[in-house]
Amino acid sequence: EQEGLVAGIRGVDWDAVEQPSQFMENWCYDRKTIDKLAVHYETGAKIPDELWEKVKAAKNFRAGSMMMRQLLFSVTDLTLHSTHDPASGQTPHDVYKKVAETYSVTTPMEYDRFLCGFSHIFAGGYAAGYYSYKWAEVLSADSFAAFEEVGLENEDKVKETGIRFRDTVLGMGGGKAPLEVFKEFRGREPTPDALLRHT
Repeated sequence: EQEGLVAGIRGVDWDAVEQPSQFMENWCYDRKTIDKLAVHYETGAKIPDELWEKVKAAKNFRAGSMMMRQLLFSVTDLTLHSTHDPASGQTPHDVYKKVAETYSVTTPMEYDRFLCGFSHIFAGGYAAGYYSYKWAEVLSADSFAAFEEVGLENEDKVKETGIRFRDTVLGMGGGKAPLEVFKEFRGREPTPDALLRHT
């Protein structure tokens, strides 16, 4: 019963809440893993090479645009919850448009009221925490890179790395600060290198 108070994402800082789920997504682009999971229910045939190449290409289609979109949302959220002064006469929409000057290819249309429906930061518990989605991508890609570094085809090393991931990232949960947990797993602080390579 006491363990339930720290099970799942309870006690985990927002910085790392999304890391495990995003980490698992990496395995969806490892052909060897998919070949074990995705087979025709009658014939047992694996995904054809031509289709697999399309899946991989679709993963990175407009990845830069998606990254900029997430940064736009994150910086808008942080600005609204940190430096924005509602008494200044500047509306939240004005803040969004200003941030878009840096993080969007196009200027939001005058009728754009995206923020009115951006419930994550106003009603969804992510106030000043939306950045955690992008940060979790950094953590998850860097974590998956540990498996790539030992060789995804080396089952013994993958298992060893998996046990270390389980015992640190998954096992420690909110018992330690996310950065400390990550450093125990990787032996260093996270870098965006793997995320940039994967997208």
